[in-house]
Amino acid sequence: MNAPLILPAEPRLTSLSHGGGCGCKIAPGVLSEILKSGSGLPVPAELLVGIETADDAAVYQLNDEQALIATTDFFMPIVDDPYDFGRIAATNAISDVYAMGGKPILALALVGMPISVLSTDTIGKILAGGQSVCQAAGIPIAGGHTIDSVEPIYGLVALGLVHPKRVKRNADAKPGDRLILGKPLGVGVLSAALKKDQLGAPGYAQMIANTTQLNTPGPDLAALEGVHALTDVTGFGLAGHALELARGAGCTVHIDWARVPLLDGVRQFAAQGLITGASGRNWAAYGQEVTLPPGFAAHDQALLSDPQTSGGLLVSCAPECVDAVLAVFRRHGFAAAAEIGHISGTGSSRLEIR
Repeated sequence: MNAPLILPAEPRLTSLSHGGGCGCKIAPGVLSEILKSGSGLPVPAELLVGIETADDAAVYQLNDEQALIATTDFFMPIVDDPYDFGRIAATNAISDVYAMGGKPILALALVGMPISVLSTDTIGKILAGGQSVCQAAGIPIAGGHTIDSVEPIYGLVALGLVHPKRVKRNADAKPGDRLILGKPLGVGVLSAALKKDQLGAPGYAQMIANTTQLNTPGPDLAALEGVHALTDVTGFGLAGHALELARGAGCTVHIDWARVPLLDGVRQFAAQGLITGASGRNWAAYGQEVTLPPGFAAHDQALLSDPQTSGGLLVSCAPECVDAVLAVFRRHGFAAAAEIGHISGTGSSRLEIR
């Protein structure tokens, strides 16, 4: 009688990737060097948003009533559960449509998997996780592309629609605006704790809940007249994406750090050194553009540049619109949304923390 075939246990998904989630992003300084020459091609008048201000998606006007939003996002595993990995990656990719003020209409899957290492069952669970999020967003996965790769990669091309007059860029903040953040920070720190086996079940549940919450307030926020600029906080951290607002508008962004919502336990984890390498790379790229108050703790600095996978929307709005913005967030289930700062018209594109 032949002995039964014993299959080797599959490795942890996170062990197969050199970095997970939005922490995989190329450091902002390096990315700037890569993109600084631009495409060199003529820009059609219908292209309402391109690469000029590092915005969340491209927007192309189709007619007087519709503009097409096009974006893509993919990364390596931030968690070991394949279904959760698929959910997180899909939520993160669709977020860019919401961040432009639009509604998603369909997605295409981008799949790169080490097929000699991962079973078809595991890969199927990743795709099923992404499918579940697209179903929640009310859109189909209408196609895609697959390759055999060394590291597991999953994400989406996401397409959406928005009225041309309701497109919300990251470059249109105005002096006097207030800043509102939709989700708490700390996903990168929690992912670092997970990799070190320091994150318990409650922390993991908190991380999954945060990263799989679709940024559905986007279209309702875009409909508010007092909302001037919109973006989502992802791989470059709160500081990096706040600086994109500052550079786009030629203004200074002021953040009251005590008012910034944080996920439970992340300050303690960061103080223990459980931070991602991306946090340091982010700070090295833009730290010279940030003014910190005296005595600002090193772990708080790490949280300021902590890469957020599937992070929250960052809204710049007129002061009289703050209550309406917060009401939209609450209506969509974003209980932690909070006003965290303001914009001043100093002419200096900087970030100041107090």
